[in-house]
Amino acid sequence: MMLSLQWDCKFFSRLSVDELYAVLQLRSEVFVVEQNCIFLDIDNKDQLCYHLMGVDGNKLAATSRLIAPGICYNEMSIGRVVASPKYRRMGVGKLLMAASIQACFDLFGKGDIKIGAQLYLKKFYESFGFVQTSDVYLEDGIDHIEMIRKA
Repeated sequence: MMLSLQWDCKFFSRLSVDELYAVLQLRSEVFVVEQNCIFLDIDNKDQLCYHLMGVDGNKLAATSRLIAPGICYNEMSIGRVVASPKYRRMGVGKLLMAASIQACFDLFGKGDIKIGAQLYLKKFYESFGFVQTSDVYLEDGIDHIEMIRKA
């Protein structure tokens, strides 16, 4: 099945109530329920960020949070990367990361991108040029690493 997503990138204050609800619902579905991880996803950073949404018709298939330099790290960052379970095994994650990297460059200029990644996704992020730059650390009960993609 060939999937064609419509990509939309908006600053937090430009999100409609329905878009914000869909983003937070998808993040909760995966990060809290599916990963069985009790943590506060709503962390007061969303309001400072752009939100990239991959939409299939009227369904949110994937989303990420694009963070300007100086908010989380000195470098720009991509976070809260999530694909809906209904769209897995269709290449949505790869489409989302490629679109997220390009959107970061469009928004913040060409530069390094730093992420905090779940360790089990290391090879996935390496396929986009990210390199591990930290030891493994525990965040919300899940092994993570920091990674950087050089410009």
